[in-house]
Amino acid sequence: MRQRGRLAGRIGASLVGLLLAAGGAAADYPPPAEGDFLIRDFRFASGESLPELRIHYRTFGASRADARGVVRNAVLILHGTGGSGASLVRAEFAGELFGAGQPLDAARYFIVLPDGIGHGKSSKPSDGLHARFPHYGYRDMVEAEFRLLAQGLHVNHARLVMGTSMGGMHTWLWGELHPQFMDALMPLASLPTQVSGRNRIWRRLIIDAIRNDPAWLGGEYRTQPPSLRTAIEMLWLVSSNPVLRHQEAPTRAQADEVIDSYVNDRMKTDDANDLLYALDASRDYDPGPALGRIEAPLLAINSADDLINPPELQILEREIKRVPHGRALVIPFSERTHGHGSHTYAALWKQDLEELLQSPER
Repeated sequence: MRQRGRLAGRIGASLVGLLLAAGGAAADYPPPAEGDFLIRDFRFASGESLPELRIHYRTFGASRADARGVVRNAVLILHGTGGSGASLVRAEFAGELFGAGQPLDAARYFIVLPDGIGHGKSSKPSDGLHARFPHYGYRDMVEAEFRLLAQGLHVNHARLVMGTSMGGMHTWLWGELHPQFMDALMPLASLPTQVSGRNRIWRRLIIDAIRNDPAWLGGEYRTQPPSLRTAIEMLWLVSSNPVLRHQEAPTRAQADEVIDSYVNDRMKTDDANDLLYALDASRDYDPGPALGRIEAPLLAINSADDLINPPELQILEREIKRVPHGRALVIPFSERTHGHGSHTYAALWKQDLEELLQSPER
């Protein structure tokens, strides 16, 4: 387990200089191409099925195969809970990675950003099935991602699989379920163990709030139930660190203004069924027993101020030892970290990504 600096102390001047250098002006990057891949008669682990499952995706660049027909430049990037591929097409992420000369230069790599099942423009409960939508889990989501690459985009190998938060959890599963598919793995803001403790309880709080809300109407509401406000408030609470949240809201009146604004904005776009399903999907996540199956070099990166994956649990330090070619680091708290949201600020870790990409092709 590697740690940059002291978790609760000052960061050395050399590290500050490194991060400032890495966080320079974001490079321009080309606009993505978008498309939909339709999977016929998709069967879920629950036994449920859909006659047609739509997986929306965004791509940057073009795939290139070697003389044997093996694609060598594909990069799969997976988003977090409640997000979509679009949530990573932003200056802090794509602007630090996809531009000319950046670690994932779109002129060199074929970058694929899917919308997971239940998210973005992919098939989801709010499309019309509501609570009759199949109860998908993370393994269903990884299977759909695999089919998108293999069948929809004709990608038979990936240079890198990486993801943020939920996407980081998917990345651990990718390494176990398809161990020879990729050259390297980089899970961000995640732990290689089942969702438990505080991480499970805050999810249960949201799930229970929605399901027990009389206005939910078994998923058949016509206007969003009041419990969605509670859910959004909880997401605001866990997604950053206390220092940044206090800076945003240093007085009682400002705290009320900040949370009201955040909730009102998200109420315009969020859906209670979609969020309920997305949080419940983590119930089948448990990569721990099969960590030894991961063959590719893996670099796991968390941040010390992550309330969802707190470093004091020592889970990452313990479990990374079971990954044959695994390494881990925790980015120490600083004025540049954003709690759980640090996964999207690529300036914090893109040098580590560059080092990972020096791993040989397999």
